[in-house]
Amino acid sequence: MKSSRPGDTGQQQSPGMPALEQVVAAMRQAWGHDLAAFEPGFLLRSLSNRPAFASADAESYSRRLATDRTEADALLRSLQVSFSEFFRNPTAFALLEQHILPDLAGQERVSRGDEIRIWSAGCATGQEVWSLAILLDEMRRALERPIPYRIIGTDIGEADLGFASAGVYSVASVAKVRVGQLEACFSRQLDTYAIVPRLHANVSFSHHDLLDARASAPAASIYGGFDVVFCSNVLLYYRAETQRLILDRLLRSLAPAGYLIVDDTERQAVGRHRGLRALVPAPSVFQKVN
Repeated sequence: MKSSRPGDTGQQQSPGMPALEQVVAAMRQAWGHDLAAFEPGFLLRSLSNRPAFASADAESYSRRLATDRTEADALLRSLQVSFSEFFRNPTAFALLEQHILPDLAGQERVSRGDEIRIWSAGCATGQEVWSLAILLDEMRRALERPIPYRIIGTDIGEADLGFASAGVYSVASVAKVRVGQLEACFSRQLDTYAIVPRLHANVSFSHHDLLDARASAPAASIYGGFDVVFCSNVLLYYRAETQRLILDRLLRSLAPAGYLIVDDTERQAVGRHRGLRALVPAPSVFQKVN
């Protein structure tokens, strides 16, 4: 799940908190989905966009949710807003390219064959993951030596994960990719660009729910200990207490002195979290501290 927050719909109907509480209760009791974790404004706007809600009062809609699995699933999908871009946060990616990744590649453990480990949490359609793979592949070719790395992209949207894993994108999608990177890391296929096979060897995608109390890190990570974790345009959809819960789990998944990268709109929430310090000049990049 990754996007900018949807704008107001302009509808006259305002569901309000009582309606929200009824919907949350119906979804929890009937289907076991706890929507209370979401930021109320985002949840209210998503509700207002549902035609079935707009044509009924809150009580009637809540009764329908309790018995209509199709509508309940549609509401859930509306909360999984999915959008990503290649090199979407230029300042963060510049810091990665010029400082963070070269520093990691120069560590003695990497020269012994240990992998640089990166997790993209809420990877959506995968552009963030492939942007990271492009930078690492570019650095490996420039240094003319092996740089072992593993990038894990996770999301809760199965369709998005399938799209990301395929690694095939439209011409418009690769507009921010440099020409040299396009030539080295993509193959042109009619009206699309496909990630070349060698990058697939170091990348995997899997389902992972950041709110799942049973796991702080994706199952594919085995032991966690990530050097870099991306969790960009995810936190803003959740209540403050849920943000803290997610950040606690991300912090536990980071290796000592590992880096957490979020969106600029989320930096204040992360900056208040104990155990992380902001890096200058990239306000959305944080480092784990003891």
